[in-house]
Amino acid sequence: MLYNIRYMAVFISHSPEETHAWAEAFAKTLSAGDVVLLEGEMGAGKTVLAQGIARGLGVTEDVLSPTYAYVNSYGPLFHFDCYRIGSERQAEELGFADYFEAGKVCLVEWSENIRGLLPEHCKTIFIRKIGEREREIVT
Repeated sequence: MLYNIRYMAVFISHSPEETHAWAEAFAKTLSAGDVVLLEGEMGAGKTVLAQGIARGLGVTEDVLSPTYAYVNSYGPLFHFDCYRIGSERQAEELGFADYFEAGKVCLVEWSENIRGLLPEHCKTIFIRKIGEREREIVT
């Protein structure tokens, strides 16, 4: 009998700086073409994670939430914010599926809004606010 068991790792961050450091280290595990879903409520720290991952991938420019642009490009990285995407059809019309095949790391916030367009194998990071500065990060 075969079992598909996925082990979860939990990290407790006590500051945005610790979250950045964790995310930089996580970035070293990524390869071109990886899609990472950043899951968490509004204000949990998804963009802080994205900033750390970007730094870990060698991005030197400021990484901002792409809420109004939907997607920002930073060298080896695409950063999506699908919060305002109303449907998978809208995302498809915006060409989102093409980004996933462009050979860059893709970070996707609010991925539930484009679930049907996502590639089959995605990595997921869950972030949860547990205090004013503390966050629980689960992979």
